[in-house]
Amino acid sequence: MHKITPIALALAGVLLGGAASAASKGEVLVLLSSENQLPLQDGKQYATGYYLNEFGVPADRLLKAGYTLVLVTPKGNAPTVDARSVDPQYFAGDSQEMQRIQKLVKGLPGIDDTLSVKEVLAGDLDRYAGLFIPGGHAPLIDLANNPDVGTLLRHFNQAGKPTAAICHGPIALLSAQKDPGAYQAALARGETPAASNWVYQGYRMTIFSDPEEQVFEGSLKDERLLFYPAKAMASAGGAMSYAKAWMPNVVVDRELITGQNPFSDKALAEALVERLDSRVKEGQ
Repeated sequence: MHKITPIALALAGVLLGGAASAASKGEVLVLLSSENQLPLQDGKQYATGYYLNEFGVPADRLLKAGYTLVLVTPKGNAPTVDARSVDPQYFAGDSQEMQRIQKLVKGLPGIDDTLSVKEVLAGDLDRYAGLFIPGGHAPLIDLANNPDVGTLLRHFNQAGKPTAAICHGPIALLSAQKDPGAYQAALARGETPAASNWVYQGYRMTIFSDPEEQVFEGSLKDERLLFYPAKAMASAGGAMSYAKAWMPNVVVDRELITGQNPFSDKALAEALVERLDSRVKEGQ
């Protein structure tokens, strides 16, 4: 399988960024799910993927700020967009803006052939300036219970490098504990497990709230999620903070930047670029 080289990524990032400078400020790793079928209760499934605006709006901002994006999934495959997210409501009702972001995402180097998490771990993690995790329900499938994702997260945590996640993206943080698979299995059984050696214990953070998840679940025609992300994060030891449903909300604690819902996309992107730029200025 052909992989895009770092040089090609940098050149393409400049072209896509438009306002980006000729020399990239650094590479930002973008972690997406490999899956598109979310298991529900009673053995049913829900077709999902990444949310277009939650991925595309921060990606656009990062490119314009002069950063290069390196896409990664657990399997090294092409991520799937959630069809429900291709909707102008997530772009302030602007269909043209939605189409612009859709085109940008489709043109990102590596979008059809990402690096795998194992490939990234086998390389030089110090090369990456930061980590960004878009939302959509897909991260619930293969990012929250993945020891390799946990290894990746621990690197950024220990290095103090900006780690940003939006909507359901923060659920991936649960992988940075001793046995994330067992933790998720317990959640699916309706238990309230305790996380073991979770590196984000006590961090202030946010994620898609229970009231917001209830609205989503109400659209599933009596089908139910295996667990609610907000309760899972609180059970693990996250110091959770929420705004009113569907209002933008970004929480920053140390290197961690989390956004509550799809409408937090621009604020999260600004917070991430600000942290990245600050480190560039400090020569880190």
